[in-house]
Amino acid sequence: MPELVRTLARPIGKSERTRARLHLLDWLACVAGARQTEAGQLGSVISPYGWEKATYLGNVLEMDDVHRTALLHPGPVIWPAALSLSSADFESCLDAAVRGYEAMIAVGAALDAHHYAHWHPTATAGVFGSAAAFGSLIGFAPVEYENALGNAGSVAGGLWHLRHDDVLTKQWHIYHAVRTGRDAAMHVHRGATGPKGILDGPQGLFSAMTETHGGLASNGDGWLLEQVSFKPWAACRHAHPAIDAAMELRKASKLEAPFRVETYADALTFCDRPDPKTELDAKFSLQHSIAVVADGRDARPEDFTMEAVAALADLRAQVEVSEDPAITARYPVHFGARVNGLDLVDTLGDPERPVGEQAIIAKMEMLGAWGGLKSAQSERAIALALEGDDAPAIAALLEEWLA
Repeated sequence: MPELVRTLARPIGKSERTRARLHLLDWLACVAGARQTEAGQLGSVISPYGWEKATYLGNVLEMDDVHRTALLHPGPVIWPAALSLSSADFESCLDAAVRGYEAMIAVGAALDAHHYAHWHPTATAGVFGSAAAFGSLIGFAPVEYENALGNAGSVAGGLWHLRHDDVLTKQWHIYHAVRTGRDAAMHVHRGATGPKGILDGPQGLFSAMTETHGGLASNGDGWLLEQVSFKPWAACRHAHPAIDAAMELRKASKLEAPFRVETYADALTFCDRPDPKTELDAKFSLQHSIAVVADGRDARPEDFTMEAVAALADLRAQVEVSEDPAITARYPVHFGARVNGLDLVDTLGDPERPVGEQAIIAKMEMLGAWGGLKSAQSERAIALALEGDDAPAIAALLEEWLA
């Protein structure tokens, strides 16, 4: 923890703020695309504040950014926290986000496979990220970060049992992480103290929630934000490597049935669903994802609706999935898959195969349209995120979208 809080207290430069703007736009795109969902309807009534409403929307479409080795999605937690102080200027919001990503990823990357089998890391580590982001907004010193992270971590959690039901618990986890971390920081600001050994103490988080654990992640003199991947397709990240390989085969006119998918063990744990019953099932189905690409579709939100599920049943039946131990051994440093013999080690959107600004702009335009926004509204979001310096304008934008 001491090294992490020292990192959080470092100054942040122009390049990190520029990178943060891309992640802000990516998150705004995810929020825009989820406006007309059940979670979007709930989000619109839980709070008068746009940032708080948006906590329910950022992860709905399964297109939120992701850190591979931490196995979590920072954007949906960090951006609401970073935008939650109305008096903060835009540069301070960007700095808060960079620090929030740092804390959330640093803790998440130390968690092990046992943790991931039972706990939702975006929730577990998210409270640390939210506390760091809000602490940055209100000007924390290292000792205050340490106290806030200690209190936030003392109530970290979020069980994966939600995967067994078609419910909104995953969205509730995001809301909980944002509010809990933010409140922890606010209480420390008012004088509360927190346990310094919350991670590796005898009754701390690692002891309670892991079998083994690594050290907290860092990126040397850089920031962990630089390691975060963007998601091009509207499906679980574990399905993305197979989608990517199938897209490459289709581009070469070589994607033909039967379809054989070989991938890592976690991809099967989460996404071996040959007969999806809901839209969420479809987003977590390797079989459906391959069928989407084979049908000439581009893995957009409309390709995972119940209409698409019904239309692609025959193609899904021709998809066989299995684990390749060699691909599992590369994971999670590399999310890979092999489809009909084509082996991809890294996936589009990862740092090794990055997508640029234009791809994130296109994502905003596509998801804005899917969420019912007029093109001018999407263009305004793009301008505010990439070129603007007006944090209240982004807050107003969210309130307008989620009214």
